[in-house]
Amino acid sequence: MTAPRQPRRPVPGPARPAARPARPARPSSRTPQPPRQRTGGRPLRLGSPKPRLRLIGAGLTLAMLAFTVRLLQVQALDAGSYAARANLNRYIPVTLAAERGNITDRDGVDLATTVDAYDITADPGLLTPERLKTQGGPREVAELLAPVLRESADGLEQKLTANPKSRYVVLARQQSPQVWNQIKELKKKAAAKAPRKSGLHLLSGIGREPHSKRVYPNGDLAAGLLGFVNADGQGGGGLEGQLNKALAGKNGKRVYAQSGGRQVPTGDVKEQAAVPGSDVELTIDRDIQWAAQNAIAEQVRKSQADRGYVVVQDTRTGEILAMANAPGYNPNDLAHADRSAMGNPALMDAYEPGSTSKVMTMAAVLEEGVATPDTHVEVPNRLVRAEHSFADDIDHPTWHLTLNGVLAKSSNLGTILASEQLGKTREQANDVLYSYLRKFGLGRPTGLGFPGETPGILVPPAKWSATQPYTVPFGQGLSLNAVQAASVYSTIANGGERVQPSLVRGSKGPDGRFEPATAAPRTRVISEKTAKELTAMLESVVDDREGTGVKAAIPGYRVAGKTGTANRVDPRTGRYHGYTASFAGFAPADQPRLTVYCAIQNPTSGSYFGGQICGPVYRQVMEFALKTLQVPPTGGRPPRLPVSYD
Repeated sequence: MTAPRQPRRPVPGPARPAARPARPARPSSRTPQPPRQRTGGRPLRLGSPKPRLRLIGAGLTLAMLAFTVRLLQVQALDAGSYAARANLNRYIPVTLAAERGNITDRDGVDLATTVDAYDITADPGLLTPERLKTQGGPREVAELLAPVLRESADGLEQKLTANPKSRYVVLARQQSPQVWNQIKELKKKAAAKAPRKSGLHLLSGIGREPHSKRVYPNGDLAAGLLGFVNADGQGGGGLEGQLNKALAGKNGKRVYAQSGGRQVPTGDVKEQAAVPGSDVELTIDRDIQWAAQNAIAEQVRKSQADRGYVVVQDTRTGEILAMANAPGYNPNDLAHADRSAMGNPALMDAYEPGSTSKVMTMAAVLEEGVATPDTHVEVPNRLVRAEHSFADDIDHPTWHLTLNGVLAKSSNLGTILASEQLGKTREQANDVLYSYLRKFGLGRPTGLGFPGETPGILVPPAKWSATQPYTVPFGQGLSLNAVQAASVYSTIANGGERVQPSLVRGSKGPDGRFEPATAAPRTRVISEKTAKELTAMLESVVDDREGTGVKAAIPGYRVAGKTGTANRVDPRTGRYHGYTASFAGFAPADQPRLTVYCAIQNPTSGSYFGGQICGPVYRQVMEFALKTLQVPPTGGRPPRLPVSYD
């Protein structure tokens, strides 16, 4: 057994230096901590931060990459579309309405003019629940505005909600400044109730555009001639429609930046100025128009007639000085206008003229040299032609009349007999008569170009019925309008030369320069000799005690004229029913200046003869017009041609 190992004794060596004295402890505010005690096992170590940093870096890199890609898409690839959408929401286009030109009479007196007005608009995009933070915004707006705009709340709500994405809608057109002032007061009240942070309120999207409103200072004066302007500011009838391009001008455009329904003061503004319309000067004389309108309206009322018209024309120039219709309407109040009265019957009605048309038959007879004013014509009580028995308006024994007497007494039978002298056969006579009717302007437009104008009805002789060769000479079986009828008498008054009727004297553009209208065409229809003979015969109608037009006589003036009483075709049934009464003439007969034509359709109270109800209208209007134009009496004496022979 081995003895136990003894511990090794230390080998004596050099002595070690003494230990370094301990460093005095630093004063510390910290509370001394006891030394950590090991609990056994491996010591605790902190994990490495590098993997976490790599993960965070990768995430940030991916996020930045996504932002970079999106930025490139927005600013490079889709920049145009986003800019357009931004501009759509930011920039508001506004139409700058051109000022409509005025329509004046021949002396520059306004017949139609324009005053300031506003179109009330809305931005539906500012009325959505997202913007207002509430439901039912459009309905509330509609109920607030309905009483002011005099519109139904349902109708306004429909406009506001029809297209919520729209930024512009017109709620009401041509509203007065007073209406806009009422809306401004409503906007102030709504703004006071709105939250300050949002700045939006119910009426934020309601605005106005300066516009214009058509006004007719004289009410219903010449309404049928002038027409009217519709809600869109366009001519809707009459001269307003015919001359709309010149009157309307050219609208401009203004585009401005907006925010919250308000214009940005420092935002971009692009503007294209509007070009005003031209002023149009008519040939109409306002005073003569007033006299004609009053006279025909009163006679239509007394006669309880369907309607009537008066045309006044300058015989030398063809200018229309008055064109009056009754009944009429007020273009300032279209909502209450009678639709049947809103046209211009003086140009739009086609009717059989009756005996006023006989003057053209007499013109053909005299011009062709087959008779003279003194030619004897034996007129029986009845005349059988084409198996029909024709008669005058009254029964009479056989009349022994001159050709002048046939016209003075307005004999249908005498006119038929005279017309038969125009050719060796009835067919030849028909062709000659037809050619004169055409030269006088029947069956063709007047040249006025008026909307809805009728050229009348005049078919070629080859298409005439068996009776038309005998009815056309005394004014039945053909039709015309009132301006055509007046032009026939102006042609005779002007020495046989027809001057195309005109309504426009000229126009004044935005530059202030007056441009006269083109001179009216002139056409020789009959000779001056024939015109003088016809004038003398027409004087017998008014001056001779046997004439049918004595009620048209004007003291101090020589008057040439002709009565007319025709069977009337009812436009509803196409059959003869009632009468057309008329009178046409000019004065002074020896130095003609004016023609006046009057016609009344279907008089049902009192007389229906043209000389009885239209003769007085002619006298009233002609006398007023002569005095207005300061036309003095000539002082000459009428020729007093013989009416009958022994």
